[in-house]
Amino acid sequence: MPDNASITSQSVSSRSVFPKGPNFTLEDFSNRDFIVKEFIESLSDSATSNRRSTGAAGGNQPFDPKPFIRTFEHAQRRLSELSGDLEIKENELSAGVRRAEAQHSQNISTLGRKLKHTIESFQQLDTSLNGAGLPGGDSAGGTGNMAVETGRRLEELDRQRRRALDAHFLLQCWDGVSNRGEITLLENLRRSGTGEAKVRSAQIARQLLRISQRLDPNSWDDSGRRSNGTHVADAASANDGSDRGNDAKTNTREIIEKFSETLEKDLLKQFDDFYRKANFEGMKDCATVLQDFNGGASVTALFVNQHQFFIDRSQLVTDEVSGDPEAWELMADPDAEPPKVEPSLQSLVDEVKVVVQEESAIIKRAFPYYEQVLGKFLQRVFQQSIQQRLELVLEKASSVSSLAFLRSLQSSRNYISALVDDLKAHGLTEHPDQISSQTALVLDQQLEDLFVPYFVGSSYIERERKNLEELYTALQFKFTTFHARRKKAATTFMGSLAKPVTELSSARDAYINRLELAEIPTTQRMMLLQVAGLREATETKLMDEDGLLNLSSAKRMLKWLAEAVGRGLELSVNTETPKDVFTLLNLLLSAMGEGYIETCLDAALDAATSQESGKSEPDFAYLPSVRDAISVMNLMVMCINTVLIPLSIGSITIRREMEKKINLTTIRVEEKINTIEQKTIDAALAWIGRLLPGQKKNDFRPRETDNANWLETLQTPVSSYLPLVLSSLLIQDYVDVCLCLYLLESFAPDYHNIIASKWL
Repeated sequence: MPDNASITSQSVSSRSVFPKGPNFTLEDFSNRDFIVKEFIESLSDSATSNRRSTGAAGGNQPFDPKPFIRTFEHAQRRLSELSGDLEIKENELSAGVRRAEAQHSQNISTLGRKLKHTIESFQQLDTSLNGAGLPGGDSAGGTGNMAVETGRRLEELDRQRRRALDAHFLLQCWDGVSNRGEITLLENLRRSGTGEAKVRSAQIARQLLRISQRLDPNSWDDSGRRSNGTHVADAASANDGSDRGNDAKTNTREIIEKFSETLEKDLLKQFDDFYRKANFEGMKDCATVLQDFNGGASVTALFVNQHQFFIDRSQLVTDEVSGDPEAWELMADPDAEPPKVEPSLQSLVDEVKVVVQEESAIIKRAFPYYEQVLGKFLQRVFQQSIQQRLELVLEKASSVSSLAFLRSLQSSRNYISALVDDLKAHGLTEHPDQISSQTALVLDQQLEDLFVPYFVGSSYIERERKNLEELYTALQFKFTTFHARRKKAATTFMGSLAKPVTELSSARDAYINRLELAEIPTTQRMMLLQVAGLREATETKLMDEDGLLNLSSAKRMLKWLAEAVGRGLELSVNTETPKDVFTLLNLLLSAMGEGYIETCLDAALDAATSQESGKSEPDFAYLPSVRDAISVMNLMVMCINTVLIPLSIGSITIRREMEKKINLTTIRVEEKINTIEQKTIDAALAWIGRLLPGQKKNDFRPRETDNANWLETLQTPVSSYLPLVLSSLLIQDYVDVCLCLYLLESFAPDYHNIIASKWL
């Protein structure tokens, strides 16, 4: 098809600025990089460039739109042609698609008919094999069903035949027992040597016992229980007089039971011989027979009781626990690190770990019911060996001190728990696979049973509370004695300090007598005396420092509490944790809050109250003890919020009660501190007010100098008192600084400005 636009453009090339139209195909538009904007720009690029060249040569000329019009007309015609070609191709492709879809539908229909035919053929074949019993069944189906039915009937006939032979043999055995008093047939079967024969002889022996019970009730009159321990009903009522054919002189029960005992002893001896020869297959055969005979109880008991581990350890587990005396003394020392598990118990547990892992492999090879045997073996190990040794260790620890008992209980529980975890990780009879759930349950139960006696009710937490109470009482002995004497003596705080030292002998003797009456072990009594500072006989006097708070003592009490809490988390039941921490909180608030902090604040309050009159110069020596009380209180509250409160989250009621008690104690302490500060201010104001009337006005006027040395040169009563006030109140505490500034601001504004600029 000729390109008319191109011919027209060439005929007027002498006067056209766009001599040749564009040429493009469908491929230009099918390209992924095709952009409409660029395509339009390309149509006018040549005309624009020609116009620019012409304009440059001939100057500015008017715009001529004809080249652009012709170019776009040519492009439009070309696009119309391409659109027609594209429509033709689209129609061809659509026709091809319709033909392909028709062919696909035809193929699907054909395959469906073939599948349907196949299914019908399969159903016909299945009906022919299984439906021959129907009246209209064909010969092929009848043959298949007849073969299946014949096989089933043959199996049933074979079972009936075996049962008939067993019944015949059983009747022969009973005839020999009841009429001739012999059991030769059963003996011959037992002596045949095969495991199957022994199993059968055991089964027949049990059946003969049941027959004897019904047919020979006279031999069962003397006892209402059979040899295996099961209770039997009255034989006469069960038999209804059917004892015919039995010889009164033949005791069938005795004959059968003797044979059963002989069979069991023979199997047990054979099992023991196989065990000594490491013949696991023979052991398994004997265990299988005995399991069928009496449930395997006798062979299990033989294996467990005759084990070399229990024979070797029978004496060792009952030996007296001795150990290093220094180690036991460290275990009773509350400030020493908790020691490890007791050496003899550790040795036993380590040996148990090795023995159980080794024997589990033997048990699996020697017993068909190996999990049951392993459970019995584990019960014997825990309930006999470990429990006996554990009781001896804890008994020894209890004879040392209550803290030694608690620490031994914790270390023993942790070490035995580690043993259980190691056995679970090993897998035992399932090694190297994961341990069975039944064996894991036995291990957990045995571990729990070991320590149940020590956690009945609230016995454990009462031990912890009593131990902490004894330690706190010992640590605060001198402090409590000092303030008890102070309360008896009607004097001020500083007066009690200035008083000659008080003899401590009577209080010390009373404390020792109380420890003896409480039947406390000797080691614990000596340790408590050491904590109380009374171990040396020469210490018979109270010192001034005994009545002051000691930050290190407070830290020791909190450390002991933290150890008790950690031990309780490891030992006690999780559901009892909120109750346990609530008990410890009450102890802490009572011993440390009331007995230590508030006692010190009461002494400071008494001293501050005695100076309210202002008749004598006040003494602020009690303020450092107030600061120490605040520090100890902060430590106690921080410990409670960090250690105890989070553990009570399991019980909202207990948590609220704990928070209520803490708030009440905090409020009570804050009120006492506020009262002390107010009385201190009142005493200072009263004394300064008494001094001011005797001082001249010029004494308040500071000298002009660059430093504050002039304060030391003043000789007035108030100025001489100010260094005492400053030295007493400016004691590394912002509250005391503010207190001093308040006093100065009230009575000496000029001094206040100088001190404020120096300290704040």
